[in-house]
Amino acid sequence: MSFLTTRQEGSYGRYTVEPSPEQLARYFYLDDLDKRLIHTRRGDQNRLGFALQVTTVRFLGTLLADPTDVPRVAITYVAARLSMDSLSLETYSRRTTTHNEHVAQIRRAYGYENFGDGTQRFRLLLWLYERAWLSGERPSVLFDLATAWLVERKVLLPVPTVLERLVTGVRERVNLRLYRVLSNLADGAQRARLEQPLASRDRYTADNARPSPQSSHPHKWCGACEGSKSPHSRFHRGWTVER
Repeated sequence: MSFLTTRQEGSYGRYTVEPSPEQLARYFYLDDLDKRLIHTRRGDQNRLGFALQVTTVRFLGTLLADPTDVPRVAITYVAARLSMDSLSLETYSRRTTTHNEHVAQIRRAYGYENFGDGTQRFRLLLWLYERAWLSGERPSVLFDLATAWLVERKVLLPVPTVLERLVTGVRERVNLRLYRVLSNLADGAQRARLEQPLASRDRYTADNARPSPQSSHPHKWCGACEGSKSPHSRFHRGWTVER
């Protein structure tokens, strides 16, 4: 079951409201490097479109499929920085190949990388693990923190379900570690009480997953299937951290 709120699902990697004046000043500025790259483009439409892709990835942490799907206030603000008419952007949307070329140039010039490239994914896992262990924050909070972590380090955001599964896996690892710590501290009677809810949960899962005698479904319940559904084993294949 997804833990993402409606707000998180709707705002992830896209514009939902107009940027505030403070956000415009912080993310939609154009420095010397920006202007040098922008002015190598031919035509006002390409210069403005390139500039908006640069400022969008700086603000959202991703590059939009439609680079012109930007709030009017942001278009006007960036166009003013370039002393050009914001209406020139209309013709930029006509050439997809140009957008893709600009994306490749922006990634090279500014050092953006995909989520699956390099070691950033593993570093995020370590960071989330420490955060979840020390703070006990809700998954939705960890999701927002992970998004901010990626944006800050110029890692392009993956699809939301990828990040959601990562947070869920981290929480499961932390819960397992916590159980082990508490179990080691408990005496025999306390340990039995700790294990009782887990045993009840496992019996409930097995009883609900096992087909009824009347079922004609060909899948048969077995230990291998149960193991493959374990979120712990699924997460364990991706990385291991033990303290």
